[in-house]
Amino acid sequence: MIWVQFAVLLIMIVIGSRLKGIGLGLMGVLGMLIYVQFFRMRPVGPPGDIMLIILSIVTASAALQAAGGLDYLVQIAEKIIRKNPKNITLIAPVTAFVLCLFSGTSHVVYSLLPVISDLSAKKGIRPERPLTATVIASHMALTGSPMAACTAALATVLGYADAPLDIMLVSIPACFIGSMAAALVMYNKGKDLKDDPLYQEKLKDPAFVEYLKSEETGAQKEVSRDAKLSVAIFGLAIVMIVLGGSFPHLVPNMVGGDANAMVNADGSLKMVTIISVVSLSAAALMALFTKAKPDLIIKQSLFLSMATALISVYGVVWMSATFMAANEVAIRDGLGAITEKFPWVFTIAIFIMGILMFSQGATTKAMMPLGLTLGLTAPSLIAMFPAVSSFFVLPGYPTILAAVNIDRTGSTKIGKYVVDHSFMLPGMVSTVVAVGMGFLLAGIFL
Repeated sequence: MIWVQFAVLLIMIVIGSRLKGIGLGLMGVLGMLIYVQFFRMRPVGPPGDIMLIILSIVTASAALQAAGGLDYLVQIAEKIIRKNPKNITLIAPVTAFVLCLFSGTSHVVYSLLPVISDLSAKKGIRPERPLTATVIASHMALTGSPMAACTAALATVLGYADAPLDIMLVSIPACFIGSMAAALVMYNKGKDLKDDPLYQEKLKDPAFVEYLKSEETGAQKEVSRDAKLSVAIFGLAIVMIVLGGSFPHLVPNMVGGDANAMVNADGSLKMVTIISVVSLSAAALMALFTKAKPDLIIKQSLFLSMATALISVYGVVWMSATFMAANEVAIRDGLGAITEKFPWVFTIAIFIMGILMFSQGATTKAMMPLGLTLGLTAPSLIAMFPAVSSFFVLPGYPTILAAVNIDRTGSTKIGKYVVDHSFMLPGMVSTVVAVGMGFLLAGIFL
């Protein structure tokens, strides 16, 4: 029976990922209907903590966007990239990694992709090299970012006081090294433009030649006071979340009373409480002291994307958690012996689920509790954490599609067999190196 139930889980995830958008969440709830109606499976509680984290962090990020702070950060990143275009394959991923690590979302990279593509083509560098390395780095930066929902989800699952600090201590350097390994692999990947038949064919188009001859503007816009203030407020929020999660004694202890969704049994505040209160307070301060008024915040692209994230996490994580709770004994008996002897094998399971779920937060919330059930230690799960970014395997993620569409030379492509695309090599390299470095660093620091 477990295999039939597992087949339902996989079918719903595969169909949902093909539908894109909120399809994953909707198919997850349909799977719940099948589980409850036909298998009489007892539903577990929906993932309210990770949904609240997504809501809070994305609202703060949307306020930053509304105040002009996000454009300010992108402008700084663009300036860095333009300073040394010859080494764009190395500089662009580093810049994107830092930008996404700070902002907690990979979607800010959209503004950098046109700059990277244009600079590369006009300098005779194959755009595929920096574009793919940059997109992969923007994904990897989130597994460790204090403002990313997946990092907060892992800290919540692990549930011990120093979890946020341990995750950042291991994941940030491991993922940065993985991203740089991918950039190095891509540095000379593929034919140079002058030797690429597709590029030579494009040179027959007068409009394309004119585009290559056009000057690189790179004009820097004047930065407003609101933009700078919003970045300062957002940065302060990050510091407060890191300190609150890493040093619980700095946070007020609510002595007395029972444990609930926001407070632990010992009176300490849960990570979801710290993140939601600080993030939404930062958004409130931006609404009070910058142009990021509430009616403007809700119109931002980041805020609009939150609905998709919430519905997706709600449906697919709820379905996955219900399946695992109903079959906990069978899963533990079947996989426990293997993972006890070879803990790293669980990384493969995380990687596969990440491909199907198209969400780092959803994959984290669905798989990491299973890892704890199988007896894996917190350091091992932290080391495996970068594997949740495996959604590059099926090239349907928006950042990947944006990079493909923006490369006018045609060097960045999907491929004939779907998986033979430009992002597969840097994605696999970054994941393998990051997980390997994760185990090494976890063994040293944890």
